[in-house]
Amino acid sequence: MIVRIMGEGQVRVADSHFAELNKLDDELLAEMENGDGPGFRHTLHALLEKVRELGTPLPDDSLEPSELILPPVDATLEQVRDMLSDDGLIPG
Repeated sequence: MIVRIMGEGQVRVADSHFAELNKLDDELLAEMENGDGPGFRHTLHALLEKVRELGTPLPDDSLEPSELILPPVDATLEQVRDMLSDDGLIPG
């Protein structure tokens, strides 16, 4: 799957890592629902780091469609809330 981190670029992440990323996404969603700002910030950072760790960066000039778009590391709780679906940032 191609993942875009807003403001950074795209990475290719194997579908086999989806469950691991979805676990962090579930934590992020729970923290947002509870208004846990510090927890939200920590988990967002952890999610983006995990995507960077597991993924392979695509060249800056690559224009492949992103299957998943994640907010930048400095996104606010409110900005991320606007991006959410019922499943969180990562569907499923």
